[in-house]
Amino acid sequence: MNAIYKHELKGYMTNVTAYVFGLFILLFAGIYTMVYNLGHQVVNFEFVPGSMPYIFLVGVPILTMRVLAEERKQKTDQLLYSLPVSMHKVVCGKYFAMLTVFAIPLLIICVYPLILRSYGNVPLATAYSTMLGFFFLGAALIAIGMFISSLTESQPVAAGLCFIVMLVNYYLASMLKFVSTTARTNMMVITVIAAGIAFLVYLMTQSSTAALACAVVMEAVICFTYLKNSASYEGLLSKLGGHLSLFDRFENFYQGSFDLTTLVFYLSVIAVFLFLSVQSMEKRRWS
Repeated sequence: MNAIYKHELKGYMTNVTAYVFGLFILLFAGIYTMVYNLGHQVVNFEFVPGSMPYIFLVGVPILTMRVLAEERKQKTDQLLYSLPVSMHKVVCGKYFAMLTVFAIPLLIICVYPLILRSYGNVPLATAYSTMLGFFFLGAALIAIGMFISSLTESQPVAAGLCFIVMLVNYYLASMLKFVSTTARTNMMVITVIAAGIAFLVYLMTQSSTAALACAVVMEAVICFTYLKNSASYEGLLSKLGGHLSLFDRFENFYQGSFDLTTLVFYLSVIAVFLFLSVQSMEKRRWS
């Protein structure tokens, strides 16, 4: 894994992508620092990263679009399969290389509160806990982008799909508020989502049996819980929107709360999508 990590990191350092991504983050951090902290003389630095999550809508697709899609297009993924290294180490090596590229500009931004502290009483604990939340938010989104990149050999397609997924997640809570709060409507929408998950299982495994089993189990659970207590489905999607939106969960950090459950949620998302990336690569190996 160490060799894969060094190779990928070297590739980023000799490619314009990492520099564009880093400058993109530093540019907006500098603008918001000038506007909030210097222009309005606000001591709360957490407003800076708290205002920046939308940059991931563009930054993450740019960073992740080539990580696995380019390997498939150039057929160099065949070399990866021949290496005496397990696929999860290959995926983790590539992921940690992207995480390093993401962490470098954040380390520079972490110096800003120390500089501002020379001119006022900046609450460093809140500032750095917000930066930690911002890092894990980006790490979770990068894991999702990596999985999307593993599904295609076209970089533009990978970038486009990643942007759509990021955009939907960004507005997820707001969109679900427009869904009817009735139990029946919520149950029907959740049923469709379950069918989509089963289809994803089929794409990942190419096993109709596994997909069908997954669909049957999920539909059985949905029907059982609905028949037992239909009231529990009232407004369920609206409630889930706030919990499933990675962006909405980040709000807890810049509002002054160190949310450990959100960090666990981000780590869970990272683990799930790295696992899916490994399975996607393994599927291609044996196809």
